[in-house]
Amino acid sequence: MTEKTPCIICVAITGSLPTKADNPAVPISIAEQVESTHAAYEAGASIAHCHVRDDEGKPTSDVVRFSRLMEGIQTHCPGMIVQLSTGGRSGAGKARGGMLTLRPPMASLSVGSNNFPTRVYENPPDLVDWLASEMKTYGVKPEIEAFDLSHIYKAKQMVDAGEIGARPYVQFVMGVKNAMPADKRVFDFYVETVKHLFGEDTPWCAAGIGRHQLELNDWAAAAGGHLRTGLEDNIRLDKSTLAPSNAALVELAVNAAQRYGRPIATPTQARKILGLRSG
Repeated sequence: MTEKTPCIICVAITGSLPTKADNPAVPISIAEQVESTHAAYEAGASIAHCHVRDDEGKPTSDVVRFSRLMEGIQTHCPGMIVQLSTGGRSGAGKARGGMLTLRPPMASLSVGSNNFPTRVYENPPDLVDWLASEMKTYGVKPEIEAFDLSHIYKAKQMVDAGEIGARPYVQFVMGVKNAMPADKRVFDFYVETVKHLFGEDTPWCAAGIGRHQLELNDWAAAAGGHLRTGLEDNIRLDKSTLAPSNAALVELAVNAAQRYGRPIATPTQARKILGLRSG
């Protein structure tokens, strides 16, 4: 029997929106985030997707805070891949990429705009190009966050232009209101599209928002992809139960992978799969 590809689990620990009023387990301070990430790491996560908050708990792109968080994770979670967010809720324009000078192994890169529930998530072409250029300068691998089919094709254009590497890591974000629905037929087409554009062995990931987190974990595990979980995207274990921690959500993702015979990737295996430098 052919050995199945180890499954990488990314934990999105905080995000920009969830608060302790939503779920007391949401880690806000740097110390809380490091502690929560360590528990998720012990549970099986090999990537930490990171945002930071200011003293009032509001999202920020403050480089000093990102540096402290990255240092804490690297100290307490040996080898774990730190993926910093360049998302638009925590800053505007080039401020969104200031943390790239820290040379994290990975950073998120949204390559196109789309509607969110109450706002437009703006990613204009000149900013996308600049962020990609900064990532290339500092040796940061982009995680392409695809909220729409056009974003996958935009990533292909960027590969062809040499703006990003030839073997990108594409993440489908499904279940955001007004954006890509969590639809299995759509999901299957996105997987097929990534393989067609970038090659059969190209690694990819899927993220389900809110109640869709568990079903996206299941779909991705079955299809040979990688999983994203965490309190940024979903604060509940089920409709009536708040998640007690990021680690508890990681455990559900581990269970999804194991149902399909997928071993859980260690940080070292994850780095090899993604083509990253050693930790």
